[in-house]
Amino acid sequence: MQEINKSTRLGWIGLGVMGQSMANHLLKAGYRLTVSTRTKSKAAQILAQGADWAQTPAEVAHQADVIFTMVSLPSDVRDVILGPQGLLTTARPGAIVVDMTTSEPSLAVLIAEKAREKNIESLDAPVSGGDIGAKNATLSIMVGGKQDVFNAVRPLFETIGKTIVYQGPAGCGQHTKMANQILVAAGIIGVCEALLYAWRAGLSLETALQSVSSGAAGSWGLTNYSPRILQGNFEPGFYVEHFLKDLGIAIRESERLQLNLPGLQLAKQLYDQVQAQGYGRKGIHVLQLALAHINDLTWDPQIQNG
Repeated sequence: MQEINKSTRLGWIGLGVMGQSMANHLLKAGYRLTVSTRTKSKAAQILAQGADWAQTPAEVAHQADVIFTMVSLPSDVRDVILGPQGLLTTARPGAIVVDMTTSEPSLAVLIAEKAREKNIESLDAPVSGGDIGAKNATLSIMVGGKQDVFNAVRPLFETIGKTIVYQGPAGCGQHTKMANQILVAAGIIGVCEALLYAWRAGLSLETALQSVSSGAAGSWGLTNYSPRILQGNFEPGFYVEHFLKDLGIAIRESERLQLNLPGLQLAKQLYDQVQAQGYGRKGIHVLQLALAHINDLTWDPQIQNG
């Protein structure tokens, strides 16, 4: 297994809300970085800071020893890694492919199998922590694949995350992320419904939050989303349309495991309504507006609504 050091050449594909910050941490740590993304203008900032540009994923792989992907959908992962211009067409034996997209566990297993046929290693390493975690390099990274490959790549993970845990063979990182998303789904519903209730009851949301956030109801979601909701800031740290993708994967996987998870099903139904109301490109906390709409209310935390 290759040793990771500052001469290791890194590749990064996908410079979205989170990928931009994550790639930037690696560049600032002194690693040589080649990037590619569908819209080159999104790479302008990181190119100005010293990253190199590649036109296609295959070009990235040709230049890199470790290649990270952080794209949107399982179909994007399949195209970027397994497609005709994908990483595996040009990656050299001994290279490592690290997919940090939230994707399908079965796809992670397939990638591992296809990579192994070419003497290439792979890890599935989805993350949690949103745009804040990406910016602050405090992400939780859950990793599936070979233990020795994980050990080799860990120094790179430590540049972009804080809680880094090996979960088991290929696909286990993605399974862990599904458990994470089930928790997030339940949590964000609780945050938005509680704020709607407190507002409708005529409470000061600031003082109500002061009481509940430090007790048994305290959570990451409450701490990080409630200030945005009170400010009316529904810009994405994590897109609704991407969350719906994750919930769909979680439902399909739970059905494959012969599980009935009614809370997960409810979250999917609610976020289908959120998307139908035109909020697909907003952050998942925009559920607040959708719940108000369901109740024939116009959300305005500056107005007492008791």
